[in-house]
Amino acid sequence: MGLLLAEEIGRGKKTPCRTADYTGVTELPGNLAHKEQLSILMTRYHWAAQYARDREVLEAACGAGQGLGYLRRTARRVVGGDIDPNNLTYAEASYRGRTGIELQQFDAQEMPFDDGSFDLVLLFEAIYYLPHPERFFAEAHRVLRPQGQVLVSSVNCQWPGFNPSPYSVRYYTAKELAALAEEAGFGVQMWVGFPDRADSLRRRAIRALRRAAAALRLIPKTMRGKAWLKRLFYGPLQPVPPELCDGLAQPEPLTPITPSTPISLYKMLYLLGQK
Repeated sequence: MGLLLAEEIGRGKKTPCRTADYTGVTELPGNLAHKEQLSILMTRYHWAAQYARDREVLEAACGAGQGLGYLRRTARRVVGGDIDPNNLTYAEASYRGRTGIELQQFDAQEMPFDDGSFDLVLLFEAIYYLPHPERFFAEAHRVLRPQGQVLVSSVNCQWPGFNPSPYSVRYYTAKELAALAEEAGFGVQMWVGFPDRADSLRRRAIRALRRAAAALRLIPKTMRGKAWLKRLFYGPLQPVPPELCDGLAQPEPLTPITPSTPISLYKMLYLLGQK
């Protein structure tokens, strides 16, 4: 994310308007990540790959595009797009000339594709950057073919260890996220993932330190700046690769949300919308 479309005064023409450089809050190749962070990254694309087989897939707000090649292993065609051209330069370096993978700059709230162009639309870790998420869901519904699906993942703002990202507009609870998708005409299923396990003295101490750091606003703003804090909380770090591959990290199982699910005990939310 990094550009928002703005109306040119008096002309009615939409042009990109620079608002911020989002590369600092994007998981870029070479950034240092801890084991769970890599598992969260792998889990969302492992989840999406189950729906991508032999289909045409669009990932909005794809960032540096680490998951596009992973999806292309089973998908017929993958299109990745981001509103920030700086993010797309990383994806272009990874996939230039790769058959079946296309890149395009666009706003997730206004997609430059014909009606019924795709079978699957993805938006991972970006819904909270959108000023108008209802427009994303409306656009996803429009560009999907009959029986198409939209997948969305987001950090759970009801988790006590939650820390908002710079440039974020608003975070949504599970109920609020479901309501946005349902209002656009989707049937919704939801899961949670990555329980906050405080089953040891060390884990409880880490959780307390993280909460204190968030409350005191001591957590750095950028991914690169957070590396030292990650090392303190989680131990050894390794670079984020330009393209995901099996063996990088273990995908975690997802837990369906039911009326009795203790949602606040989980770090991540996952939504499937069925057209």
